[in-house]
Amino acid sequence: MKYYYIVCRSVTYAQKTVKTLESSGISAVMYRTPKSMALEGCSYCVKITESRLTESIKLLSSKNLQPLRVFSRFDDGSFYEENVIAG
Repeated sequence: MKYYYIVCRSVTYAQKTVKTLESSGISAVMYRTPKSMALEGCSYCVKITESRLTESIKLLSSKNLQPLRVFSRFDDGSFYEENVIAG
């Protein structure tokens, strides 16, 4: 199964992101952002399934919780930044 990682600007935003997604029935788990994905310092990301990405981005944008970046993960463990636009 493919997963996406939504990078949030702070632990508070990551917690709000998880709460918002889960209150809408979207399974979400918060993690510290791996160094290969972080732009600066300590950040947090939220992991969701591929099938819920578009719905999640739209929901978060409507709640003013736009992600900083979104990544997918390859089978070898490396990450790829996705170009995701809320619409």
